[in-house]
Amino acid sequence: THAEFFLQYFADRDIFCAGRVTEEDLHRVAAATGGTVQTSVNNIIDEVLGTCEVFEEKQVGNERFNIFSGCPSGHTATIVLRGGADQFIEEAERSLHDAIMIVRRAVKNSTVVAGGGAIDMEISRHLRQHARTIAGKSQLFINSYAKALEVIPRQLCDNAGFDATDVLNKLRQKHALPSGEGANYGVDINTGGITDSFANFVWEPAVVKINALNAATEAACLILSVDETVKNPKSESAQGDAAGMGGRGRGAGGRGGGRGMRRR
Repeated sequence: THAEFFLQYFADRDIFCAGRVTEEDLHRVAAATGGTVQTSVNNIIDEVLGTCEVFEEKQVGNERFNIFSGCPSGHTATIVLRGGADQFIEEAERSLHDAIMIVRRAVKNSTVVAGGGAIDMEISRHLRQHARTIAGKSQLFINSYAKALEVIPRQLCDNAGFDATDVLNKLRQKHALPSGEGANYGVDINTGGITDSFANFVWEPAVVKINALNAATEAACLILSVDETVKNPKSESAQGDAAGMGGRGRGAGGRGGGRGMRRR
């Protein structure tokens, strides 16, 4: 075929040639190397050519990859995931996607807070103190909200296999210090204890926490505002009539069978 002829033509002249490259990969390589996608090999000028420091073909598992290194305009990188089963690879991909998106959000919104449940425990402490200044039922609501925020560090402990009760007691004690030095302390996934999350670069974009709190609060208020379930009487009546007709049919059949038995 024509494609095979051109591939061999370039190969004979020590020019690497790849076939059936997806459009996305084609444009990514062009952007990284500073080249321009061409529809013809005629009249190619230097301005449309791209460059890179090293080009190599590597075997990774059962697949071969064409790797461009040292691209002058390269702002992205490719991560190759390998695993014993598809489930492990998919889980790794989801984890990486979450990590990349959170970094992307942090770059766009530079305000960050301490992660690892630290900001949740600090808000919880603040709400408990604020609840003491309020009389009436509102105090109970605020205390319940403060208790709900402790679910975040508790879940982190459960997921990591640590004793959530022990860790939460340490966090409460640290966040209750009057000096405020424990405000940034959260769950330490590596040791099963607590650590200064901010000092250990465990950060969360503030906009993510604000959106999460707003969404959770609105959802809780919506659920609490529903005081009863509304039913449709017309639909129930139609179902009842159908059930009644089925019952009469069975009854008539039973009586018919009985008379037949007596005649014998």
